[in-house]
Amino acid sequence: MTAGTDRAAGEAGEAPRVEYPPAGRAWYMVGLLTIAYVVSFVDRNILGLLIDPIKADLGLSDLQIGLILGPAFAIFYATMGLPLGYLADRRRRTWIVAAGVAVWSAATALCGLARNFTQLFIARMSVGVGEATLSPCAMSLIADSYPEERRGKPIAAYSSAISLGSGLAALLGAGVLAWANTNEQTVLPLVGEVAAWQLAFIVVGLPGLLLALLFFWLPEPKRILAGAQQARSHLGHMFAHVGRHAGVYASFVSIFCCMTVIAYSHGWLAVTFDRTWGWPVEKYALAHGITLIVLGPAAVNVAGWLSDRYTARGCTDAPLRIAVAGLLLCLPPCVIGPLLGDPWLAFGVLAFGNIGIAFISATGVTALLNIVPPRIRAQTVALYYMAISLSGLMFGPTLVGALNDWVFGIDGVRYSVALLPLIFGVPVAALTPVTLRLYRRALAENLAAR
Repeated sequence: MTAGTDRAAGEAGEAPRVEYPPAGRAWYMVGLLTIAYVVSFVDRNILGLLIDPIKADLGLSDLQIGLILGPAFAIFYATMGLPLGYLADRRRRTWIVAAGVAVWSAATALCGLARNFTQLFIARMSVGVGEATLSPCAMSLIADSYPEERRGKPIAAYSSAISLGSGLAALLGAGVLAWANTNEQTVLPLVGEVAAWQLAFIVVGLPGLLLALLFFWLPEPKRILAGAQQARSHLGHMFAHVGRHAGVYASFVSIFCCMTVIAYSHGWLAVTFDRTWGWPVEKYALAHGITLIVLGPAAVNVAGWLSDRYTARGCTDAPLRIAVAGLLLCLPPCVIGPLLGDPWLAFGVLAFGNIGIAFISATGVTALLNIVPPRIRAQTVALYYMAISLSGLMFGPTLVGALNDWVFGIDGVRYSVALLPLIFGVPVAALTPVTLRLYRRALAENLAAR
């Protein structure tokens, strides 16, 4: 069927035939996107393992570290998502991702050259600019490569990068720190002598430049939506749609905002285990990395499999139900774990909480795509990521740092980490019956067709 025939069918009120790319090519694309997402989390999370040496070298407070962990990254990571989502609905998405990967990789390496708070803050902002390109483009690419009933698995595979990336960040950080700390002096060409934390940034940042080249040559799948209809969509359409259905979108996104607040506050866990139980950062990073790599992808892919299975059986709200189950699964461990007396018991309880976090992260976009019109898909996904990223990055690491400095003291970091899931999680959990009811109503009204 030609493009002209497709348009004619659409104008006549008939659904045009959609041609998806071959399965092998689609999964290659998903694999490459997942690798990029893994790399982005490595570059994003490596800072959490380097808090105390950075503090010592640059003379920073816990609050300043919290600002670098959270708001510095969030300023552009969250806000650039909307214009980039708008761009992704119109321009070649694989090239946008290629540019983003190159920017965030170079900026991560530059974090290792920072000499003060301001330089490190700016470098982290630049990491956020590059990483903002990825998810809006990725979800749009996946949606144009799979029919609705088969999106759960590829989206879950992509989402598994959260656990894989965090785990690899921990393992790479542990390895680099252990190696660097055995050498009294590390000297790099053109840079000179560097500390162990500086070397960690450089080592994890530079390889991403090679990945950017692969995206430059990646084929672009055909857009499902006809070009003429696509051209008529803009941010105003997206905001008008979300505004008309504010109740369902606000209650929906609260679950995922809570998840990111908890997840980003866990950037302090390496320091928590060091200050509370005397675990060296390398020991925590090794255990944490192995746990995430083993449990994280398994939990995410189980969530995606369940989503597809129950959706195929007619349970249209299955992705959101799984997210709600993940929320109820993660809250108790994330509150109780940091307060326990034994470090291994605390670690095990927190690992169980990470399974719940994985369930939430795996199904959010799948649930969202079911109620979003195709013509504003990338823009709405960008708004979703803006909301959950701003919430998580602004409140998670920053509030832990502030509570450390102003309430519990730097040795009471575990109380700060345990308090956040309680404050944010209990109200959201209490709201879930309303959230599910509004979401089911939106599905029944065929919201995505509007």
